[in-house]
Amino acid sequence: MKTGIANLPLHGGKAPSWLFKRMVALSREITIFIVSEYGSHEFLRRISHPVWFQSLGCVLGFDWHSSGLTTTTCGALKEGIKGLEQDLGLFICGGKGGTSRKTPQEIANSGNKQSLRLIKASKLSAKVDNTALQDGFQLYHHNFFFDKNGNWAVVQQGMNSETRYARRYHWLSDSLQSFVNNPHQAIVCNTKTKPLNLVAKKSRSSRQTITEISKEKPDKILKEWKKLVLLDLPSRHYIKTTDLKPIYLEKVLLQTYQEQAKTFSDVLLTPNLGPKTLRALTLLAEVLAGAKPSFEDPVQYSFAHGGKDGIPYPVDRELYDQNIEILRKAISKAKVPISEKKRASKQLDLFYS
Repeated sequence: MKTGIANLPLHGGKAPSWLFKRMVALSREITIFIVSEYGSHEFLRRISHPVWFQSLGCVLGFDWHSSGLTTTTCGALKEGIKGLEQDLGLFICGGKGGTSRKTPQEIANSGNKQSLRLIKASKLSAKVDNTALQDGFQLYHHNFFFDKNGNWAVVQQGMNSETRYARRYHWLSDSLQSFVNNPHQAIVCNTKTKPLNLVAKKSRSSRQTITEISKEKPDKILKEWKKLVLLDLPSRHYIKTTDLKPIYLEKVLLQTYQEQAKTFSDVLLTPNLGPKTLRALTLLAEVLAGAKPSFEDPVQYSFAHGGKDGIPYPVDRELYDQNIEILRKAISKAKVPISEKKRASKQLDLFYS
């Protein structure tokens, strides 16, 4: 299930080498402690909580409100366990930019017997947040975490070039029923948009109709599309007919027709199917079958530990204290200089003060 989204301001540059080296060392020790004490599955659960992930980044020494915390923390974790993956039973694949596209091969190289399922989970989580949930944030970072038993988590981040903010998405395989039907559990975010949300519960009919449309012969669908070009669409619509050239739509429809997708997830995984094409199919689904999609942002103003005023729910003190204690023990047992332990403890105090 998806467990969180966080909005963060974009910061340029990169972590200085002296800091990143220390982040790598400390993240290695923290990861080893959590896996040895609680197991790899618990590490995945922790990394999927946006506030816990944020606090980990702060403990490692990064700015709490910077978008760079996500990419640098994930990079430090991946570098930290390099060479220890088989011993820990924990693997971290992907990264920022071009590195994210290497994720499938890195998963395959792990030798896990469930590699094909894990690769599909990696691709589909990215497709959902970049194409099915069109909230204005373009993904540029994708890390896929998994253990030897096939449990997995995703931390990925999108950028909105106009607002200069980044939005972080967390996924967790526990109890996942569907990638495309209301997958959110707890989401942290500062602002809301009005996206095309095809993974909302209210978009079920749209998903079903789009799947059926994808199986039709391309020429039949293109005839319907040409009719739409002549219509005066209401201003609320999320796509202009001039946004998409029929030739691109035809190429994708030819692929979907050949594949005969059984589910909306299969449609999403169609090569070259991007946001504009999916918006066109959504519009066709609404005009042809009256299947209206959701425009509700799945973001909820909730935090992993609740709110002091009981909104959205009272603070879970036991969970709160447990999270602090796990990080404190990890820091105290870390095989790093005393000065580094003191610095990390101070950062933890500042974050939870």
